[in-house]
Amino acid sequence: MERMTSPENTPSPAVAASAVTASKTRPARRAAQVMPATEGWKQAKDPGGRPLLQFKSPRVSQPPVHLADMTLPEREAKFKEMGLPAFRAKQLSVHYFQHYTTDPERMSDLPKDRRAEIVDTMFPKLLTEVKRLTTDNGDTIKFLWRLFDGSLVESVLMRYTGRVTLCVSSQCGCGMNCPFCATGQAGLTRNMSTAEILDQIVQANRVIAEGGLGHLRRDGGHDAERVTNIVFMGMGEPLANYKRVMKAVHRMAAEAPEGLGMSARGITVSTVGLVPAINKLAEEGIAITFALSLHAPDDELRDELIPVNSQWKVDEALDAAYNYYKVTGRRVSIEYALIKDMNDHPWRAELLAKKLNQRGRGWVHVNPIPLNPTPGSIWTSSEPEVMQEFINTLIDNGVPTTLRDTRGKEIDGACGQLAAAE
Repeated sequence: MERMTSPENTPSPAVAASAVTASKTRPARRAAQVMPATEGWKQAKDPGGRPLLQFKSPRVSQPPVHLADMTLPEREAKFKEMGLPAFRAKQLSVHYFQHYTTDPERMSDLPKDRRAEIVDTMFPKLLTEVKRLTTDNGDTIKFLWRLFDGSLVESVLMRYTGRVTLCVSSQCGCGMNCPFCATGQAGLTRNMSTAEILDQIVQANRVIAEGGLGHLRRDGGHDAERVTNIVFMGMGEPLANYKRVMKAVHRMAAEAPEGLGMSARGITVSTVGLVPAINKLAEEGIAITFALSLHAPDDELRDELIPVNSQWKVDEALDAAYNYYKVTGRRVSIEYALIKDMNDHPWRAELLAKKLNQRGRGWVHVNPIPLNPTPGSIWTSSEPEVMQEFINTLIDNGVPTTLRDTRGKEIDGACGQLAAAE
């Protein structure tokens, strides 16, 4: 849904020095206003000229039911249907969620004469790897997956000091129709199933276990041996696939053999601003991190940049984000892609700070994102000094702000690029 960057708040040298420069000493900058426009594709619009939005998945075939779609009691019931004792469900769940395998030959604790049948029934093929791109230093891998119906989705695996993050997709395509997004060009094909979302993690864990994610520490410190952090910032709008995404989130956080046993705090769900779903998420009862992809503090620009803003305005989205903080006590992240001469003006930083501070202090953290630069395109990163001024303005106004570390430029890091090329 948005151009791929690191999901964590990785401090930059520029930010460390940001508080030194006072607002009154900054030079005036009156850059032209560049408005959003699609490049190389035609944006679907309604008869009134507004971008078409798809909130519901078309009625298409869904993948067969997989073990990861089921709760542990549902798996046990399925085994009983097959004439097998319920405890076999726990054994099979351990193989998948802890050993990352669906190979019957590696399941010596299951009845030899039933292994192939069990695997065929419980592990229908969901994701087939089409392409794998790895950065030169080996710390970032981008996967292109083909689903059972031929749909293509992507995920990105990134190693950091002491942690491993996976950016996952939640839909085949996207119906939010944002003009800068490669995923949204073809619209929404369908929602991904709970198991299709989870299988991205299991397959990534398998790659890590096989030594496929390099850039290991040499200082004797801890290296994560599996995915520790999840960000729903890949293909699709997660909250438009709310039911399946939340089932996947609960399965990620559930202890083995029910699920992956991950920390809920390491799971980030991002949205472009589906207000009713944000309020629903606040009541979910799980301590995940919530991120709002804002990208503009004024409705005039955001209407064009994020078409769903025509339905829920900036203040409505920020009110819902603040409500998430009030209900859960979890600090909210504001994602803000800095685009040259489009949304990086100092007055927009002032307006963003004003809107955030009107709702209180300590509830939010802003993550400016340097867009992966595209020469000659309107969709290119702000100049370094402009980016720094934007960050300084936020910090000077008391808004915690950290420039994101970008990843994946050399491997088409923006989600949707690989799928669009196939």
